[in-house]
Amino acid sequence: MKTVIKTLLFTLVFVFSYTANAQKFPDLDPSPMDAATYPSNYKVSDKAIKIIYSRPQLKGRDVAKLTPNHEVWRTGANEATEITFYKPVLLGNTKVKPGTYSLFTIPGNDEWTIILSSDINVWGAYTYKEGNDVARIKVPATQSKDILEAFSITFEESQSGADMYMGWGTLRVKVPFTF
Repeated sequence: MKTVIKTLLFTLVFVFSYTANAQKFPDLDPSPMDAATYPSNYKVSDKAIKIIYSRPQLKGRDVAKLTPNHEVWRTGANEATEITFYKPVLLGNTKVKPGTYSLFTIPGNDEWTIILSSDINVWGAYTYKEGNDVARIKVPATQSKDILEAFSITFEESQSGADMYMGWGTLRVKVPFTF
């Protein structure tokens, strides 16, 4: 009988102490992190560009309200989007050295301003400083018939390098990078 009581007592102590020491993990982020690369083929390990961003969802909201015209946007959710170049690229007429940069945008009705900033590891666009811009380019904003619920970024090969496409709702923005 003493053995049964000792075993039961040991089991109860073990269960309660295990629960007390268990880790508390946060729920899933409503705007999950994602990454896109160029080339996007996973069998190619020699990448030219990698972008890490969070993917906000529309959830019945209007893209124009989530990305107000003429205001600097972090280009996603949560932390500012970060883009890494593994070789020199041209963004417009500006030569950009290999390295990691924050990608900010300034939305507009017909065109968006694309900004590469030397500020990295920043939350949102709250501390954005124009003086830290490395490159800027204005690109057209177009509309698609297809609707994307989650903000998305992808790359496609172009004749001179790679085009980065950003899409959300019916909005589409193409950013050309030349190698």
